Amino acid sequence: MKGCYVDDLDMSAAAETLSEDSASPGTSAHGSLKAPHATDKHIVHWFRKGLRLHDNPALREGLTDAVTFRCVFIIDPWYASSSNVGINKWRFLLQCLEDLDRSLRKLNSRLFVVRGQPTDALPKLFREWGTTALTFEEDPEPFGRIRDKNIMTKCHEIGISVISRVSHTLYKLDKIIECNGGKAPLTYHQFQAIIASMPPPPPAEAMISMQALNGATTPLTDDHDDRFGVPTLEELGFKTEGLKPPVWIGGESEALARLERHLERIAWLASFGRPKMTPQSLLASPTGLSPYLRFGCLSSRLFYYQLTELYKRVKHVCPPLSLHGQILWREFFYCAATRNLNFDRMKGNPICVQIPWEKNQEAIAKWANAQTGFPWIDSIMIQLREEGWIHHISRHAVACFLTRGNLWISWEEGMKVFDELILDADWSINAGMWMWLSCSSFFHQFFHYYCPVRFGRKIDPNGDFIRKYIPVLKDMPTQYIHEPWTAPAEVQRAARCVVGRDYPLPMVDHTKVSQINIERIKQVYAQLAKFKPQGSINPQVVARPQSSPSPTSMITSIYQSNSAVNLCSQSSDAQSTTTTAPPHFKEA
Repeated sequence: MKGCYVDDLDMSAAAETLSEDSASPGTSAHGSLKAPHATDKHIVHWFRKGLRLHDNPALREGLTDAVTFRCVFIIDPWYASSSNVGINKWRFLLQCLEDLDRSLRKLNSRLFVVRGQPTDALPKLFREWGTTALTFEEDPEPFGRIRDKNIMTKCHEIGISVISRVSHTLYKLDKIIECNGGKAPLTYHQFQAIIASMPPPPPAEAMISMQALNGATTPLTDDHDDRFGVPTLEELGFKTEGLKPPVWIGGESEALARLERHLERIAWLASFGRPKMTPQSLLASPTGLSPYLRFGCLSSRLFYYQLTELYKRVKHVCPPLSLHGQILWREFFYCAATRNLNFDRMKGNPICVQIPWEKNQEAIAKWANAQTGFPWIDSIMIQLREEGWIHHISRHAVACFLTRGNLWISWEEGMKVFDELILDADWSINAGMWMWLSCSSFFHQFFHYYCPVRFGRKIDPNGDFIRKYIPVLKDMPTQYIHEPWTAPAEVQRAARCVVGRDYPLPMVDHTKVSQINIERIKQVYAQLAKFKPQGSINPQVVARPQSSPSPTSMITSIYQSNSAVNLCSQSSDAQSTTTTAPPHFKEA
């Protein structure tokens, strides 16, 4: 979601405007406020990610000795109507902002949602409000780091102090890199070794309360809702007719309620065992957390330490590092990406295997719009488009189909579609996961292949999931529902679904193309081993499998509350840093 809202926009122009156009911090451009006393502290907290009041160290520190505080979020309406970010992500964001505004009202404050570009908006607000300090959460991603460095430099030039603190990640990523000799660790095993030698992450800070304000107030005007209210989807140019109710409700309040249910679920599973995978498992869970971690409605540190405390209560010992594999994989991808501006592309990306993918816009469109002719794949893509989320097993299936499995199309194209549609797609994690699933980095067991028919039948044997999302197939007999093109003509007519008319024919012969693609990727890796340039990063080393939790383990826990597998399977004296990765299928 690079470039979305304001947290990832280029701020260099804004910094120049701050330097050239800003009046004294004690003046008001509109004459609506008296110039504050020269020694008074007036802060603006700039929300980007981190849309919460719990574990917000930058805001908490900024409130120390502050006279006034204002919390802002900047939306560019032009960007909203012209970007490729889907309506579900925008709706989730607006719900987050509405929830944040409600929480601030309890502190006799409000959220200031500013329309415009940061380059124009911030200087005007600083002048109007007499701002003396700016606070924000440190951005872990490279574009945000560049933007924030520019804004900090210019703020210092005009006498505005800046407070930036780490709270989107567990650790300060630069510290991990420093401990690894100045380079990001590029295998999870190496990453684990580094963080095992470091102090544990700082604990999550408490919710911002009236006591934390220490007398600081937020000046409000009668026209606040007109100027700074949370916009609607319609105001941002979206058509909402026919939009289905949200499956995921945005906001810190929902995130904290889900965390409580998530931990209760883990405790139950620890006592009674992990449930079997069923088609129902593919649906969104009321205990899922991933979108809330992505938007920062939920602190990763709060999740980390509450999971730790739960383990101690269940096992009565300190947890092994592997317990946190689900959140540490997130940290690993952030660390790998934080100094790599090309992490989301093949070109110029030193850790990405340069696989010669094909270009086929028609094939990409069929995959993205659920027209592949494979019901298992299409039902997943429909769920993604309608709800903004799919299970990790489903992600594996559609990613393998697009890339190394069937269509031989670059992971970059799949990443763009996920960036548009999936609620939890963060720039670093989305790119990292797509490189991993396409065997372009972090993993290269390319002989494991997710068959779009047999794997779907294994997970959804009766076709219940398919019938839910592809109603035209609801009357297709179970024996044919995963490959309806094999049904006799009279069966198709009886089911009122004639393949090629009511539902598309399969776009490829999956058996043939999968074998061709396995040979292709074998050749790529053989050439890598033969012609690796001296002194370059070896993607095969980056991709080398380790006996450690995979990104799948991470997603399983955060999405579906299955991290209890760690509580169930680890012995009380376990000190291993490994967990069992989920099964892969050569041709399941």
